Amino acid sequence: MNTTEQHHHLPIRALPVVDAIVIGASAGGVDALMKIFSALTPGFALPIITVLHLPDERRSHLAEIFQRRLPVPVKEVDDKEIIVPGTLYFAAPGYHVSVEEDFSLSLSQEERVYHSRPSIDILFESAADAYGSRLAGVLLTGANQDGARGLALIKHHGGFTVVQDPRLAHAPTMPEAALALHMPNHILPLHDIGQLLIELERTAC
Repeated sequence: MNTTEQHHHLPIRALPVVDAIVIGASAGGVDALMKIFSALTPGFALPIITVLHLPDERRSHLAEIFQRRLPVPVKEVDDKEIIVPGTLYFAAPGYHVSVEEDFSLSLSQEERVYHSRPSIDILFESAADAYGSRLAGVLLTGANQDGARGLALIKHHGGFTVVQDPRLAHAPTMPEAALALHMPNHILPLHDIGQLLIELERTAC
């Protein structure tokens, strides 16, 4: 499938049916996530699990900030909780988040990956193992390589992959690292990624 011609129009019929969406971002990620999540509508039915690199030291207020702005439930991941459709989850600073085979979320404090805990790779790789082809992975702006390997694994498992256009990213390193490893289904600006989340949800329901 040639992705280069699909930058600006999303052929809905070509979208797969997915059960969950995983998203990774680093430098510039709060603004990028706000842009794509602003497309979400009340009753959005897919779960979205997000890793955004943050300093460990401080408690994250991401969930509260996004909850005030979005019409869907937003929460920080709790250890051993079962993934609920229509919920937006944020990884807590200082913990890796993994998706288990029973579709619960687990927290761990294993070694950092690319100096980061939570690691996008750990979320993406575990979600790819759990969901297989029924997973969409989205990698956004960032100044390191985290997430590139995990996104390639989602594609390897038959999942659907999206990379923010590096030319439009606050920090292009992370999208470029992903593109060096595999050709995603779409390379898109943020506005189109937000619309794509809506189309994926429509296809799923």
